[in-house]
Amino acid sequence: MIVAALLAAVAVLHRSPRPAAWATLGALVLTPVLLLAQIWDSSQLEPLRDRPTLFAALGAAALVAVAAAAWAMRRWPATLPVAAVVALPFRVPISSGGTTSNLLVALYLVIAAGALGWALAELRRPDDGREEEIHPARRLEWALMGFVVLYAVQALYSDDFGKALSQIAFFYVPFALLYARMRRVAWTPRLLAWCLGALCALAVVFVGVGFWEYHARELLLNPKVINGNEFASYFRVNSLFFDPNIYGRFLAMVMIAVTAVLLWSPSTRLVLAGGVLLALLWAGLVLTFSQSSFVALLAGLAVLGAIRWSRRWTAAVAAALVVAGAAIVVAAPGALHLDLGSSASADRATSGRYDLVRGGAQLFADRPAQGWGSASFSRAYRRELDESTERAVSASHTIPVTVAAEQGVPGFLAYVALVALALLTLLRRSSRSPARAAVAAAFVALLVHTMLYAAFLEDPLTWVLLGIGGALAGLPAPDGDEPATA
Repeated sequence: MIVAALLAAVAVLHRSPRPAAWATLGALVLTPVLLLAQIWDSSQLEPLRDRPTLFAALGAAALVAVAAAAWAMRRWPATLPVAAVVALPFRVPISSGGTTSNLLVALYLVIAAGALGWALAELRRPDDGREEEIHPARRLEWALMGFVVLYAVQALYSDDFGKALSQIAFFYVPFALLYARMRRVAWTPRLLAWCLGALCALAVVFVGVGFWEYHARELLLNPKVINGNEFASYFRVNSLFFDPNIYGRFLAMVMIAVTAVLLWSPSTRLVLAGGVLLALLWAGLVLTFSQSSFVALLAGLAVLGAIRWSRRWTAAVAAALVVAGAAIVVAAPGALHLDLGSSASADRATSGRYDLVRGGAQLFADRPAQGWGSASFSRAYRRELDESTERAVSASHTIPVTVAAEQGVPGFLAYVALVALALLTLLRRSSRSPARAAVAAAFVALLVHTMLYAAFLEDPLTWVLLGIGGALAGLPAPDGDEPATA
């Protein structure tokens, strides 16, 4: 697992194409082998393990699909970024051995094809010793891959090594290969428009499905949400996602991108059309009842306001809103069903997050130097703090707390460095382009969402935003004082 993380780091960080290509191929081969070795004896793989012919046929079909997609992406380079953006939201439920896993099958196909096509093309070229120039995102990439390698190392003493391996194999390594390709895409205005258009089309479809679910009072996916709606006073929709909060996060990101375009657009017709689209997406977001997505959207819009107009006035308005909200909580806690002196009330108001955050802080205090090991939060929480709880499924729902509890001071410092360098890279000259502003604001919104929910580097959207933002940071800034329209 550590070798796989190191191969991914070389694929991202090495300035010479040939070593990076070999590392990419190594990661592509090693990661699925590790995963198969981990789950080979599990019930999930039993239907395929007992039928080797079917297993071989599926493997051959996957290789053919990857090879065909790789050829298409080399033939038409714009196919890779557009396909990656389109595949981002789709998780396919695969039932096997009595359990169901929701996998990013389409995205994995895109990543494998893009990485394979690029690596083979680089290895066929003569080795002329060329190296990539120093890029503005260089420090960010070192922080990003440093965190991934540290995560793999700290899995050695984890209470849940299997989950840590799954995190590396399903998320960190493939998404690092995705980042490497997205950061090296030539992001032209036309390509950016295609990607945004694809996201808007997907969002409209998802909202339509959500409207149908709300009208029919039926959900297509996720039994937990279905059962929760039966006992709640409101009906939450999740469209084609497995979680209303992830659905809300996706809609918030698209709304931020659309708003960025409108803020820099001189076209009245485009502004009117964008306003209608935003109204539609807002209606879809409301039906998720995802408070974390509402807060993330507000944070992203605040960043856009600060970039487009005034940081000082945006900060003043944000501070006034925070003070007003705090005053309402203190003056009328009963209206919000809060008891300021009761931790149980705070836990109910935050859907169980208060106790999880407090427990995560306690876990960190017990082992500050090394933490409990990567991906160990759930088991450590149940064993050390509350054996009866069923809420600590995977994390504290506050990423910094989860990182601190699992990885201790080293992991927390690596996380802080990653976030700081990401913000510095993405916010650099963000006022010169709506694309840069959109990526920066969307990343801040996603970061805020992870403070209230989960999934930071486990979400491919994080890596795509960093890849696009890193690529745009390397472009020369437009001349003049006026913002660019591209």
